[in-house]
Amino acid sequence: MNDLVLRAGRFSVRIERRTTVVSLVLVAVALLLAVFGLCYGASWTTPSDALSALAGHGDSAFVVREWRAPRVAAALVFGASLGLAGAIFQNITRNPLGSPDVIGLDAGAYTGALISITVLGGTAVQLAVGSILGGLLTAAAVYFLSLGSGLSGLRLIVIGIAMNAILTAVNSWIVLRAELEIAMAATGWSSGSLNGVEWAGVRLPFLVIGVLTLLLVTLSHAMHQSALGDELAVTSGVALDRLRLLLVLAGVGCTATVTAVAGPIVFIALAAPQIGRRLARAGGVPPASAALTGAVLLLAADLIAQLLLAPVALPVGVVTTAIGGCYLIWLLVKEVRRP
Repeated sequence: MNDLVLRAGRFSVRIERRTTVVSLVLVAVALLLAVFGLCYGASWTTPSDALSALAGHGDSAFVVREWRAPRVAAALVFGASLGLAGAIFQNITRNPLGSPDVIGLDAGAYTGALISITVLGGTAVQLAVGSILGGLLTAAAVYFLSLGSGLSGLRLIVIGIAMNAILTAVNSWIVLRAELEIAMAATGWSSGSLNGVEWAGVRLPFLVIGVLTLLLVTLSHAMHQSALGDELAVTSGVALDRLRLLLVLAGVGCTATVTAVAGPIVFIALAAPQIGRRLARAGGVPPASAALTGAVLLLAADLIAQLLLAPVALPVGVVTTAIGGCYLIWLLVKEVRRP
């Protein structure tokens, strides 16, 4: 038996046994890394003291709850959000290269944020709105430019890569034209960093990501049907155009929300869905495995960024770029060799 069936009264759900085991293992790894993240800082706190401090007891309660816990939570939630976004676009394009950072959505969200910083002043709300608008406009441009006789995943990726190059050049031009202080702040933020994350700055992003996750849960059955093929999905009553529009909006929302807070963190959305798929040995790209893998990858990368040149904490985007670059080369070589 490869499937488990959970029943509650008249309702039942069938889940794959291996996917369940892999998900539980990923949750356990994420919890272990989270405890390490709560313990690590300017001074080491033992795991028992860190967990006690998390409950509000002990001398290190303020440090653990107000400084370390928001960073750990942000890494987990933002990593899961990027994993979900990658799973969405890789399912739509049916190509492992179809992730938001490859097809230019990260660059578009960064363009929107840069315009908010340089023209409007760059408050938190302006950054969020600018990032989401930038990501949506980029997605719309890539989508309409990709339409020929029909939507092709490979054509969308190629146009997305071209759009990414254009937007990267535009972003560099905006930074060069900005005042020195603004340019320095924008350049540092562009690396993608969780340094200085506080509860006040992540409550609203967490809420937005939670709403988008609920939307994806309601669409999960239709996503599963569409993964079996367009004809079968239409036959079973799935409105493909409406489904893809909602998925693109959710994917852009997940990516842009992370970019608005932490800057563009690349390669998590590219790597997490494929690593999760291979661990679960699934035919498509399961969003749950992608989200859990993304959470583990980003938290692990952030801990490496803190440990590598301690006591100086590197931007987590530097670590994900270094690791993700090697992964992208391996993926490209594998795609080229595929018959």
